[in-house]
Amino acid sequence: MYKTLLATFTATALSIGAVAAAPAISEEPLDEATLVTIKSKFGRLMNLANNHDFKALHDMFWQSPSTLLVAKSAIQSEGNWAGFWGNEAIDQKLHDIGSSGPVVLEPDYSKLKVVGLTRDVAESYVPMNITVSYAGQDGTARPFLMIINWLRVGKDWKIASEIILPVPPAPATKGSARQASTVAAQIARVSPGRRRRNAPSSAMPIWSG
Repeated sequence: MYKTLLATFTATALSIGAVAAAPAISEEPLDEATLVTIKSKFGRLMNLANNHDFKALHDMFWQSPSTLLVAKSAIQSEGNWAGFWGNEAIDQKLHDIGSSGPVVLEPDYSKLKVVGLTRDVAESYVPMNITVSYAGQDGTARPFLMIINWLRVGKDWKIASEIILPVPPAPATKGSARQASTVAAQIARVSPGRRRRNAPSSAMPIWSG
């Protein structure tokens, strides 16, 4: 009996200790002031991109071969969208896109979300419309998603990865497809009769004049 009580007490103590040692799930690694700072950095990024300021854009990225940009590719072997690693490749891609014609990024700031992942890493997400003529794109504003990982470097925040993804068009709903199929079938059934009733007599010409 004593051994059973001792084992139960030990297990309970260990359980309480584990809970106490675990970090609170709701604890945010970054304070509100830091999140606001990163939002401001994002706004600067958009202004620089729209103004084609390639030198200033270079400075916004983490200077590392591990830095990543995911964007439209102009090379078929790379696929339609590809990852570009390191600052030299990113600089070249941004220059190619910006030099292809007008580029306009219009983020929906009401949906901009910035969260802290750790004390030194944050993530931002925002839907936006992008107008661009690069690599076969037709210069029409289309919806995209931009996801950025921000890295604290010294006292500044730098872009460690920037992922730009096109939003595919919404598929037709089942109801709409079924309705279209029904209408097409009705037209197919009715049209021959209408053609017979409206067909000109063989004794009359099809046109006059």
